[in-house]
Amino acid sequence: MAAASSDVIPEEHACPGGCRYEPKFDGFRCIGRVDDDGGVQLWSRRQRHLNAAFPEIVLAVYDALPPGTVVDGEIVRYGRDGRLDFSALQRRHVAGRRRASLALSEPCHYVIWDVLETAGVDFRPAPLAERREVLEHLLAGLPGASRIVLCPQLRDAGQARLLVEILLVQGIEGLVIKAAAGRYREGKRDWWKVKHRTTTEMIIGGVTGAVETPRTLILGRYGHGRRRLRVVARSTPLTSQARRELGGLLEPAGQEHPWPEPLPAGWAGGLPGAAEPISYTRVLPEIVVEVSVDAAAEHGRWRHAVRYLRVRGDLQPHEVPEGLDIE
Repeated sequence: MAAASSDVIPEEHACPGGCRYEPKFDGFRCIGRVDDDGGVQLWSRRQRHLNAAFPEIVLAVYDALPPGTVVDGEIVRYGRDGRLDFSALQRRHVAGRRRASLALSEPCHYVIWDVLETAGVDFRPAPLAERREVLEHLLAGLPGASRIVLCPQLRDAGQARLLVEILLVQGIEGLVIKAAAGRYREGKRDWWKVKHRTTTEMIIGGVTGAVETPRTLILGRYGHGRRRLRVVARSTPLTSQARRELGGLLEPAGQEHPWPEPLPAGWAGGLPGAAEPISYTRVLPEIVVEVSVDAAAEHGRWRHAVRYLRVRGDLQPHEVPEGLDIE
């Protein structure tokens, strides 16, 4: 199952059987399976085997769940400051020979939110409310030191909004909303996700498409000390109105522009896993825009595409916050 994006948190009555609200964790989606012989397999959303990367999770699943059980959840990594650290999680994933030692020095947790099979029963056709009861029973009595965590779930929209505000300091991205009467339908977007977003300013350094009618924006900020303009994000596709508005303001840049062309793969936000260089047109980095961003950032860039809101003609590039700082 997957979640479609939403800008509002629905009230309790908006979902069949009532809404259920869960924190949206920033980690690796993972299906955990304990076969009938007690063997454990961890699979990513793209069907990649995760056992070698997270041996401590394999052991925790073996200890916590009976044979013949399949669960759904998210592998996460908490940093020393208590916040979710996606960059540290990625390091674990690609650590190679260091994986075993890092499992001890930088252990992860597996947040479980659903059960699909157990005790010979396929619970996918069952409503979420029933699956939740089964899951709570399965995970009852877990020791405090367990790497398995039962995902919190609320039924009140007001409490859910408060939960997000409280958990923001831990790096929680927002909420996932599910229908209590909903079945588990693999591959379907029957859930909703509402990310906590804020607004900030960035500098347009390039565009995809024609300068006169740009499709997306390549956005930058100066690093600390303001000596170098760095790529920090890419926008979602622009509306027709925004394309016309920006097309009348942007000017192509010359060879003095600080960014290469094409842009190396992975340099722009919103393109996770991009393997090809990004073709774009460099523009004079003089136009400041206000954008809506979520909290997911790493390596000095926003991982997810940002949303263009408006031109900030009242601001000069040197007035834009540095790096990923948000005023």
